[in-house]
Amino acid sequence: ARSVSQVPVAEGKSVQQTVELLARRLEALGADKQGTFGVDCETYHTAGAIGTQGQTGKLMYVMHNSEYPLSCFALFENGPCLVADANFDTLMVKLKGFFQNAKANKIESRGTRYQYCDFLVKLGTVTMGPSARGISVEVEYCPCVIANDCWNLLMEFMQSFMGSHTPGIPSVFGAKHDSVYSPGDTMVQYMELFNKIRKQQQVPVAGIR
Repeated sequence: ARSVSQVPVAEGKSVQQTVELLARRLEALGADKQGTFGVDCETYHTAGAIGTQGQTGKLMYVMHNSEYPLSCFALFENGPCLVADANFDTLMVKLKGFFQNAKANKIESRGTRYQYCDFLVKLGTVTMGPSARGISVEVEYCPCVIANDCWNLLMEFMQSFMGSHTPGIPSVFGAKHDSVYSPGDTMVQYMELFNKIRKQQQVPVAGIR
């Protein structure tokens, strides 16, 4: 089971410096680097609704995760998560009459994987276009696939390096009860995280002191 959350940028520090700070804390615990990871997300609008006044088109998010190189995930907000093979991307090109790619909205998280005992931690920098917009932390407790059985253990471990920024229980855990955690549940958490970061960017500049 996995938790995906955002860590705010430390006061007086940049995104990169905060990522380095978290990495140092993990390494001080004894975590080892285990390569890199990447998760990306492209937004598609249902084409018919574009330009129709007073109507917002349904959004679909097409996502990839380096942990699942042969899969592509298509998610709707509050809706189903479709897991397809990697050829799904070419299908989306053919469906451009129905779904239009909001190219400016591509968002991704890339960074380093760390292994610590039975935990896998992925520390990522979230970017939109050329700029870093935030920090993602994914923590997996590898031996357990029933999300609610290991939440307390996950939280205890996260507190050891995230401190007061340890997240609450993810909404997908609540929906799972005692069922098996799946890769789609991780992608739903990334989708929610990316949308939260996107919305933070839309705050009008005049309102920032």
